[in-house]
Amino acid sequence: MYLENYNMRKMLVALAITSTIFGASMAYAQTAATTAREVYIKAQPTDVLSSNLIGLNVQNNAKDNVGEIKDLVVSNGSLSGLILSVGGFLGIGERYVVVAPPAVKVVYSENDKKWSATMDTTKDALKAAPEFKYEGRWKR
Repeated sequence: MYLENYNMRKMLVALAITSTIFGASMAYAQTAATTAREVYIKAQPTDVLSSNLIGLNVQNNAKDNVGEIKDLVVSNGSLSGLILSVGGFLGIGERYVVVAPPAVKVVYSENDKKWSATMDTTKDALKAAPEFKYEGRWKR
């Protein structure tokens, strides 16, 4: 009887150790799987590079130049705004406004090999828009 109890205890201890090791390895596997992240991506042919946007003139539907893309606003890893330089002449009197990316349609012409940007707005509407200032943490 003593031998049976001893063997039963050995089996229970072995089972406890095995389940502890197995449980720990499963917890590690779950943690490793959930913390893994994608580091490298492949740029798609339809993607736009920031260098294609910066300096691009923005026209309205009447083909008037209404601004120039000067900068990009990135929030939490995603493009959240385009900073446009509006108004002024030869850099004098210009001001900056931030517009939502969907408000500006950016296209590439395969025939001309050029990028263009259009926005359904007017110069007056952009002049009345809230001003963005390069100051504080955004100071250049």
